[in-house]
Amino acid sequence: MRDLLAATALTTLAAFASPALAQDAAQDGGNDSGIGEIVVTAQKRSENIQNVPIAISALGSQYLESRGITSIDNLGTLAPNVKFERAPSSKTISQIAIRGSVTINPAITWEPAVGLYLNGVYIAKAQGSIFDVADLERVEILRGPQGTLYGRNALAGAVNLIPKAPSGEAGGRAEVSYGNYNELRLKGVVDLPRMGIFSAKVSGQYVRRDGLVDIVPNPVAGVVTALPNAVSETDTVRSGSVMVQIRAELSDAITADYTYDYSRQNQTPPFAQLLRVNRNGDPRDIFDPNSPSYPFAGAVFPLDRYTNPDRATTASINEAVYEKSRSYGHALTLAADLGDATLKSITAYRDLAWSDGLDLDGSPTPVAFTQRITDYWAFSQELQLTGQTLSDTLKYVVGAFYFKERAETSNPQTYFGGGTDLVSDYGSRTEAFALYAQADYNVTDAFKLTLGARYTHEKKDIRRFFKVNFDAQNGVFAPTVIADLPYGTFPDAKYNDFSPAITASYEVNSDVNVYARFARGFKSGGFNGETNVFFDPNAPAGCPSGATELCQPYRPEKVDSYELGLKTKMLGGKVIFNVAAFRDEHKDMQLSIFTATSGAASIVRNAAGARIQGLEFETVIRPVDGVTLNGSLALLDSKYKRFIEFDATANNGAGANVDVSNNRAFPHAPKVTASGGFDVRVARGDWGRFNLYGDVSYVSSYYTFPYALSVATASDQSAANTKSKGRTVVNLRAAVAEVPLGGGTAEIALWVRNLTKESDPSNFIDFGPGFGGLTLGYFPDPRMYGLTVGMRF
Repeated sequence: MRDLLAATALTTLAAFASPALAQDAAQDGGNDSGIGEIVVTAQKRSENIQNVPIAISALGSQYLESRGITSIDNLGTLAPNVKFERAPSSKTISQIAIRGSVTINPAITWEPAVGLYLNGVYIAKAQGSIFDVADLERVEILRGPQGTLYGRNALAGAVNLIPKAPSGEAGGRAEVSYGNYNELRLKGVVDLPRMGIFSAKVSGQYVRRDGLVDIVPNPVAGVVTALPNAVSETDTVRSGSVMVQIRAELSDAITADYTYDYSRQNQTPPFAQLLRVNRNGDPRDIFDPNSPSYPFAGAVFPLDRYTNPDRATTASINEAVYEKSRSYGHALTLAADLGDATLKSITAYRDLAWSDGLDLDGSPTPVAFTQRITDYWAFSQELQLTGQTLSDTLKYVVGAFYFKERAETSNPQTYFGGGTDLVSDYGSRTEAFALYAQADYNVTDAFKLTLGARYTHEKKDIRRFFKVNFDAQNGVFAPTVIADLPYGTFPDAKYNDFSPAITASYEVNSDVNVYARFARGFKSGGFNGETNVFFDPNAPAGCPSGATELCQPYRPEKVDSYELGLKTKMLGGKVIFNVAAFRDEHKDMQLSIFTATSGAASIVRNAAGARIQGLEFETVIRPVDGVTLNGSLALLDSKYKRFIEFDATANNGAGANVDVSNNRAFPHAPKVTASGGFDVRVARGDWGRFNLYGDVSYVSSYYTFPYALSVATASDQSAANTKSKGRTVVNLRAAVAEVPLGGGTAEIALWVRNLTKESDPSNFIDFGPGFGGLTLGYFPDPRMYGLTVGMRF
């Protein structure tokens, strides 16, 4: 109830609505009498967003520029029931939750629950998915399963990043921003004049920022001091990106678009702040020399001295932490106008080199240091035919999609000052093929029926290598290979999926549309490449190395989604108000449980079935010329219908699978999310215009892992230990723009983000009782403020 009251108060301040919906069409370049048309390509063709019978939010270029949004981690909670987070210990790995569906584990062998696309090209993995695009045309966020047109791993929805295309006219802009923490941001766009059949555009961005946490010498006397190679600060930013776009109009009917994008980050990760360890006296306290679980005689690891529940600005660590990401992509789109149809080919190749080194104990004691070094590439080819009949009675999309990828990760890990030293490597190969079709049939002028389906076939292979160099606790004093399982050791995991969708929509009048939709979503199954479970006595007969999780791949997750929607325009086009209600039935939910019993790893289970339902409200209001109000409100109700775990104490100690659905948390599923915003033109004249912008977003409390809600002892892995209190973030900007200067226009703006200094952790890592209950917290950026100066020409 408190969450609902807080959200209601929040949206009252900024109008009951959504900043994502139609901001651009309502600003100064739009229709002064109301909100103009917003065009999206969510269904593979250009359509008015109000006529698209799915829950979709769209952020246009003017909105994105006025808020400084260039990557998905800046989107926050701008769309209802959508939450963008950075994964723990990373600024380049995304964790996107839509309508309560999310992939927690960022390992390269895992599939995301939300499809991410850059200009129509699939970004398949969470690692390296946070990167800058300097000149975005718009961002489209589709909620609910998008299996028909977007395919595998769009179970929760899809996000499309669409850059501006070359215009063929000379122009561009340059921008410099400077803020606290010595943040410097340089952004530039050059649109070249058309040369024969060619048009071209180059855009790019460079960002540098000092660390948010300074590293200082060990504040605790008599204990291990920081090593000389430790960094001087963490949570720094050093990133650069560039995009080259070339359009060739080969004939009146054929166009070729080539895009090359490159992004590089070389920085330090967010500080892993130690929030909790099991206290002295607990029999499982591996950090207490008096505990029977203490692993190493003569060594002292007093982690409890370094716990801190509040955001730290200084800290002491002993490792040279780092985060590096280099990604690039080539994409060639050929489009042929066939009259009443368009044939399109999208060929793409993406490559990622990503690595990090993490001090995972938040202290200067050498308890936990891990690295992940990933090499990844993917190739995709899509053929697509869109068209309509002469009478416009039937519109259709037909396509085929091919995808191939290879992912390799090396994951060396060191614990307790080298007392445990592990080499953990894994890799996967995937090949997938799909056929899809969707048809819109106008039964009458007002009633439209949409039928769609997609067939997907895919196969996956896995390799696993695990070596213990040294493990004093378990008596391993020489390098010992535990598992060496190359590609081909296990039969390929093969999956076939048929995902249908049906939508009935009715145009009540030119301003009101209603729809009902059913859609099935599919998230691929696969192998748990991280598994440390070997020589399992319960493994299937003949299973190599007793690696149960490799002999028995986890199954695909599927969802049946039912949705009702209302889209309206009111008061002569001055108000847009949209509502969506949904109910999702999940089967074979893929749940990742982090463990630290033989190094950092996870176990994967198709443990759960679930019901998720909710309400979503969006609107944009333009009461008078020069004033736009917007916001959103979303309510979410998530419930497990089944959650199966093995309980060793059940069945008189013999053990049995039991249903614990009433005692498990739903991760990243806040009950209430809301946002509101305003854009007010204060003054305008020959000198330019002065605008004020403001945004506020609210997220109620949420769990981050599917752990137990109630536990037998305080040392057990409790969901409460990694529960975020939620947050309310306020951003403001004041800008003087369109100032005539030297044949162009200039802009100067003052901005502040996180005005109210929201400072509760937004994400966590819980090592569990097998590793002393060590729990780490990750905090949102503190208050950031600065000045931006730009020039358009």
